[in-house]
Amino acid sequence: MKLTDAEIEKLRQSGIRLDGEGRFWHDGAEVQHHGLRAAFWRWLDRNPDGRWVLRLDDKRFVYLDVDDVPYVVRSARWEGERALLRLSDDSEEELAYPTLHLNARGQPYCAVKGGRFAARVSTLAWNTLAERIDGERLCAGGGAFALTTR
Repeated sequence: MKLTDAEIEKLRQSGIRLDGEGRFWHDGAEVQHHGLRAAFWRWLDRNPDGRWVLRLDDKRFVYLDVDDVPYVVRSARWEGERALLRLSDDSEEELAYPTLHLNARGQPYCAVKGGRFAARVSTLAWNTLAERIDGERLCAGGGAFALTTR
């Protein structure tokens, strides 16, 4: 029996949500299993129509809701002039300095994963980055980068 496109779309409604703190939930319960959370991070993607998905391949994916942006910068540390970020998926990467900005409410965000995704910078991480903010510029990574509001 072949499923119709409408039936397939209905099956793709997963009940999975990624909250503003970088935690996965399913039908109101937080996903606790470390391996499953790690898989969700690996599968996280965005369809061309802008909808967030957990993707195995082009045909096998489910939709999920993302409350804000998919990643949270949980902490930051300085290694010389380099700002290293610890993300909600437990990975670490250097800050993409020109992407650091404030939203209209003054909350800091940046691009992560080679610019593929946005991340909200936590208060803890922001306090570390603020050590190198001079006026409205971040002095790091061998340069001075303007903090813009978007």
